[in-house]
Amino acid sequence: MKKTPILLLILCCTSLIACSKGSQINGHTTRTAYRSVSALKNRLPPETRIEFEVSFWMLRDSIKDEKEFLNTVDGQKPEELIVIGKELFQQRKNSGFPGYEKYANWDEMISEFGKERLDQDNHKAKADPKDKANDVLYKL
Repeated sequence: MKKTPILLLILCCTSLIACSKGSQINGHTTRTAYRSVSALKNRLPPETRIEFEVSFWMLRDSIKDEKEFLNTVDGQKPEELIVIGKELFQQRKNSGFPGYEKYANWDEMISEFGKERLDQDNHKAKADPKDKANDVLYKL
């Protein structure tokens, strides 16, 4: 009987420790990094989501070494990764990296990507006539 409260206390402490990194990227492996980025992305507000995604993939593109990339993103929160992405954008823009010259600043690039995302979503919403032919629900 005396062991039950101690066991519950230990169980609560371990669950709190295990859940404390829920808002950070797990960079132990590439697979866990991508999985945690996907989960974090879904919890972010829409206006921050694109910034987070762009920052992550921009960083992935700039760091070719797998281990160095994982060490860089491991334990990062979305806000911290966005700051890194803004700095990387400015470095690339100043060095004349192709594709960045058409954007005046970070916010302009993000708004452009946001518009592209909306256009993609609108195109997906249109029903394709071929889809109706492949419908598995039959009228009886």
